[in-house]
Amino acid sequence: MVIKICLAGVTGWTGNKVVEAIIQAKDLQLVSAVSRNAAGTKIGDIKISGSVEEALQTPVDVFVDYTSAAAVRAHVDSALAHKTSVIVGSSGLSAKDYEEIEKEALRQDVGVISCGNFAITAALAKHFALIAAKYLPHREIIDYAYEGKMDAPSGSARELAEALAKVKANELGLPLEKTVGEINARGAQIAGTPVHSIRLPSYTLGFETIFGLTNERISIRHDAGQGAEPYVAGTLLAIRKVQQFKGLIRGMDTLLFAESA
Repeated sequence: MVIKICLAGVTGWTGNKVVEAIIQAKDLQLVSAVSRNAAGTKIGDIKISGSVEEALQTPVDVFVDYTSAAAVRAHVDSALAHKTSVIVGSSGLSAKDYEEIEKEALRQDVGVISCGNFAITAALAKHFALIAAKYLPHREIIDYAYEGKMDAPSGSARELAEALAKVKANELGLPLEKTVGEINARGAQIAGTPVHSIRLPSYTLGFETIFGLTNERISIRHDAGQGAEPYVAGTLLAIRKVQQFKGLIRGMDTLLFAESA
């Protein structure tokens, strides 16, 4: 059966590439689209809506969000209210947001797949870090992004830190309250792991988990290039799988390794 899709953020960096892939896929159909800046224009025969509520007046199977940290929660809530499965490709949601989203998804009997990063190499880097966390008690995360990225930490880094906490609690060598100087220099404490966000020109997106022991250290790092292509295959996989689940799945690694299992 053809999966009917509404995509919010169709003119964005990633959304534009995802739309191209959906149009080319025989089992997927773009039914509605959202872009505030391009409202009223068309993608093929589809008129772009200026709001998610307007776009969802046309029934769809899956809603995909590639918008912004400021808008994503309201968009997810709207889609769930329409009993529509959701793919979240935007950053900015907190652990509390996800708890509430999961409860509503279960209540509406639909699935939500949220990935801080849909790239396969990012999923592998997260998976390897979760394995390392079983054996290495000390860790910190560096979050890399371009200078204009508004949210910090990134969705990838936040997702990683929260997942690591479920494997094993992080052990800080020095309690934060004993820090001399600027305590913020120790990073944002996300689920017990210090996360340091770098926002500079020449970076696109990336993250690095550094584990340390006495006289040894391991770094697991993912870096993305300037193109959005790495995120397309993962997004399409999520679109094809989300209706098979109820509730929330977080992380491309979860989806990948559930698939392989």
